[in-house]
Amino acid sequence: MIAQSTPPAKRWIRKPFPDAVPQQTAIESLTASLGVSPFLAALLVQRGVHTYEEARAFFRPEINHLHDPFLMRDMDRAISRLDRAMNPGQPEKILVYGDYDVDGTTSVALVYGFLKQYHSAIDYYIPDRYKEGYGISQQGVEWAAENGFTLIIALDCGIKSVDRVAQATALGVDFIICDHHRPGSEIPAAAAVLDPKRDDCAYPYKELSGCGVGFKLLQAFCQCRQIPLTDLFPHLDLVAVSIASDIVPITGENRVMAYYGLKYLNATPRTGLKALINIAGFRGELDITNVVFGIGPRINAAGRIQHAKAAVQLLLAEDDEEADAFAMAINKHNNDRRQFDSSMTEQALDMIRRSEALTNAKSTVLFDANWHKGVIGIVASRCIEHFHRPTIILTRSNDKAAGSARSVPGFDVYEAIEECADLLEQFGGHTFAAGMTIAEDKIDAFRQKFEEVVARKIKEEHLTPLIDIDLPMDFSEIDAKFVRILRQMGPFGPHNMQPTFMTEEVYLASEPTIMKEKHLKIQVRQRTTHRPSPTLTAVGFGMAHMAGYLRAGSPFSICYHVEQNVYNGNISTQLMLKDIRCS
Repeated sequence: MIAQSTPPAKRWIRKPFPDAVPQQTAIESLTASLGVSPFLAALLVQRGVHTYEEARAFFRPEINHLHDPFLMRDMDRAISRLDRAMNPGQPEKILVYGDYDVDGTTSVALVYGFLKQYHSAIDYYIPDRYKEGYGISQQGVEWAAENGFTLIIALDCGIKSVDRVAQATALGVDFIICDHHRPGSEIPAAAAVLDPKRDDCAYPYKELSGCGVGFKLLQAFCQCRQIPLTDLFPHLDLVAVSIASDIVPITGENRVMAYYGLKYLNATPRTGLKALINIAGFRGELDITNVVFGIGPRINAAGRIQHAKAAVQLLLAEDDEEADAFAMAINKHNNDRRQFDSSMTEQALDMIRRSEALTNAKSTVLFDANWHKGVIGIVASRCIEHFHRPTIILTRSNDKAAGSARSVPGFDVYEAIEECADLLEQFGGHTFAAGMTIAEDKIDAFRQKFEEVVARKIKEEHLTPLIDIDLPMDFSEIDAKFVRILRQMGPFGPHNMQPTFMTEEVYLASEPTIMKEKHLKIQVRQRTTHRPSPTLTAVGFGMAHMAGYLRAGSPFSICYHVEQNVYNGNISTQLMLKDIRCS
């Protein structure tokens, strides 16, 4: 029997049931018009779907739901500058510049891959994570000027690169910036700055990925040149990978682009992505989760271990043999990354456990000069799995300390870092993830100030893992139609998460099974006074320790996703456990 330990406490937060009169009216209307159960109708109303028209838009996003790209501030200036550079009579050299993560490399593959069909004097540039760091580098600007480029299209970076843009202007190089990060107090003096998060930008959707902003540039380019948008849409496979991997909300335009991008990814994936899908061992239809955990990490691994240019080469590959070679190399990088990740995580957790101050703190800030810069963000996320609080992992890079921050739901780590800006050389990021550079002799002062800021701002509930539960449910609701409609609510991701249900009065139907010494598999049924309860298979990854708490005849509660399991051609319904509560 596996040694028992007390499972970590998690907060089960039940979303309000839509029981107001207008909501009840909407539930009745959807039940009738869609031919679904009142339970499924309630789930839709809970997600803001109240009418048949809204349901049709939700279940069947249409490509014409995309906004006019010229609603974005500076789009007219961006297209004007791009047109001038692509003038056949006086062509300019264009450099497509992107960050080294998934969002950046997919952005470069998208914009470079599309524009090269219409302009031959074009190349791309990915900064070296270790030599140049995040964003637009001095080295990159100088390389562009030395090689005769007069226009740089910056993707997934640049919104804070005021000095680098000024440097480029002095060297005769213009910038079109396509970014989605929060701007600083000053907007760079570029030829055009596309960023829906600009305060002076009225674009109706603010949560695009960097690749999404690049797509809007190309959409505007196509509209002005009367290029059929059907030529551009197959490139949505790259946008879908960026949306999934950058963890942006899958709502609005992102939902439309992810929906169609997944269709292209499943039906006609580009050569490079097909090679990655094969080497990841995926069979059947890919969803956002497959991309997040199978495709994204492999693309990221290229820049984490060596140079991200290899990821762009893979994404642009047209020859199967060439793509397979790139995919194998990148897969090896991913395996190396996993080894670094595992050993560094153990070291980081040991540092916390050996320090009473770190153990009891509201935040975690750790530094080791020998840690691999390419995986510090992953290690920060791993630490949060054990110590649920804002975490920053730092390592030495070019005589400075480079850091990667991750946060917990409900806490804005970017704002907390911003309050410590006087100690930092540079920083940038999002609500839940950020990067920074700091002098090593200021790390202790930063750790202290960051802890003070977090302790002042964070709420106690943020320090406990949270499970959002959509609705309590009886097993009798689960049938083939229910599972089919549930699947059609995807693609799932932030702001449209896969529904999580809770069921009480659950009993074992047989003895628990332990898989690979760490996963739990149980057969469960529910004691009800209504319709007979089916016996269902439930699987809990990493939950083997719970087997010792489950007793035949003793009731317990579970929260879970409902999924379709395909094995050897057989399709069955399976519950994916998120937590168990014993009586």
